[in-house]
Amino acid sequence: MSTTSYPRIARFRSVADLRAHLAALAAPIPLDDEPLSAAAGSPLALPLALGGRTLGNRWCIHPMEGWDAGADGRPTDILLRRWRRFGESGAKLIWGGEAVAVLAEGRANPNQLCGPACGRAGFSALLEAVRGCHRERHGRDDDLVVAIQLTHSGRFSKPSAAGRQPRIAFHHPLLDARHGVPPHDEACVVSDADVERLIEAYVAAARDAEAAGFDMVDIKACHGYLVHEFLSARRRPGKWGGDFDGRTRLLRTLIERVREACPRLLIGVRLSLFDTVPWHMVEGRGGPFPFADSLPYDCGFGVDADDPGRIDLAEPIALLKLLRDLGVVAVNLTAGSPYTVPHISRPAAFPPSDGYPPPEDPLVGCWRQIDAARQAKAAVPDLVMVGTAYTYLQEYLVHAAQGAVRQGWIDAVGLGRMVLSYPELPADSLAGRTLVRGAICRTFSDCTTAPRNGLRSGCYPLDAYYKALPEAAEMKAIKARMSDAP
Repeated sequence: MSTTSYPRIARFRSVADLRAHLAALAAPIPLDDEPLSAAAGSPLALPLALGGRTLGNRWCIHPMEGWDAGADGRPTDILLRRWRRFGESGAKLIWGGEAVAVLAEGRANPNQLCGPACGRAGFSALLEAVRGCHRERHGRDDDLVVAIQLTHSGRFSKPSAAGRQPRIAFHHPLLDARHGVPPHDEACVVSDADVERLIEAYVAAARDAEAAGFDMVDIKACHGYLVHEFLSARRRPGKWGGDFDGRTRLLRTLIERVREACPRLLIGVRLSLFDTVPWHMVEGRGGPFPFADSLPYDCGFGVDADDPGRIDLAEPIALLKLLRDLGVVAVNLTAGSPYTVPHISRPAAFPPSDGYPPPEDPLVGCWRQIDAARQAKAAVPDLVMVGTAYTYLQEYLVHAAQGAVRQGWIDAVGLGRMVLSYPELPADSLAGRTLVRGAICRTFSDCTTAPRNGLRSGCYPLDAYYKALPEAAEMKAIKARMSDAP
């Protein structure tokens, strides 16, 4: 797979050098001059009020989608290892840890955690893995909040090795063909009766999470999955689509029903603030799907209908205000979908196997998300917000996280891919230790390429545990084929 070269982060020898490059890109990500320890007054060490609780610092671990639960949907030893590493990280907000499908049909892969299979016992095992290791490594957990993310993969459901079994909110003029959805097949469309059953499944999973002792549930509304897709379901008739009120009804109803059934649980939402048209590989490089015939573009959330490559945050900000008023204690802000626009969703130097070479300096993608979150925070200042898209900053991640929190652009900074290779980064930063260069995620995208090819998701290049797995040789072969591709 051919690539376009952009300056690697490790080549910038100073904060000043990176600032100058960011200025040339018109991407002014705030960078503190130096990382500070907690003792030296790091903004990331400040406590944060969250729904009547107090977090011990401003680091958060994002929820990720594993491919290593049992075929029955229950936790396995390798999955629990990852949760223990979340606990060891030192971050005081574990946002979901992992995406858990509320129905077997909604699993994104045949080895994703599944709520009905996990039940209270499975959720308890996850929670103890995090809290036990956090207490052992950091001495206390009374200032730690642990959430579980609840999801249905919708269009991207693949609950068995038989292949995708999409469940969609509406027929999409660009995505249907790409993902094998017959354009007139109404059996794929989630019916109104299905929606009611889905709501019950979310409530049942939340009850199990509450019984297990989780502090919070995240109702996932991002990355093109089902609840997120409903936010752009202008083409769907009836009460669950159409206008803004109809398109947000599913998310609002889920929040209300979970809050009613589980009053002890805090509720958060991971939200894609904006979309764009889907991209794909075109002659060895990435390009948007032709969309002229779909204008005005009515299938996006947070986009300009007349120019869907442009962000329009009017509806997302209106939704954030609704979420605040519904009692949501925090939102975790992301963008797009890694299936359809990976350069928007997860800026990276190297594409996943189903992606395309970066069409822009990935720092532009980082800035796009950081700036959108800044605008959202300015518009709804009394809602706690967690930021995304910091991993690609690598050696300068802590500088940027400190800068964004110091300036009030965001309340907390989340880490996803970085924690797979370097779970200790939050603890090291707060202790004033120099970051371990050999553990820093370089966005090789193996953690995405692996599950796209039926392998466990983890950091094969940098995590010695994954390097020793039999799948490591398969990963090398897959990447070799990618390198040979035109």
